[in-house]
Amino acid sequence: MKLEEAARLLAGEFLCGEGQRDTVIDRAYAADLLSDVLALTEERTTLITGTISPQVIKVADILNVIAIIFVRGKRPSPQLIEYAECLGIPLVFTEKTMFETCGLLYTHGVRPCKNRPVCRLR
Repeated sequence: MKLEEAARLLAGEFLCGEGQRDTVIDRAYAADLLSDVLALTEERTTLITGTISPQVIKVADILNVIAIIFVRGKRPSPQLIEYAECLGIPLVFTEKTMFETCGLLYTHGVRPCKNRPVCRLR
């Protein structure tokens, strides 16, 4: 699914990254805790979150996140949008809940990202 299709499906609005509307998203991860996001995966994914702190952009940059979808009507600040734009991370905003967003994307072919292998202590 293209990011533009996802935004339309979610009645979403591009906050930045309109030039990346054709970016294909096939994997996604949803979380508000950035520690969970950091533990998520090694593959490129779309992040679905309600966290609107500057740290979410830093984490997305570290993990090479394809795009961020902000849910629950949580609109990031203009400074955060500018920061994401500088890093080339498209942002989409939706009023839908995280549950609705995940469900809609999943039913339209977006799959969960694969978890990183967990190191277990013996």
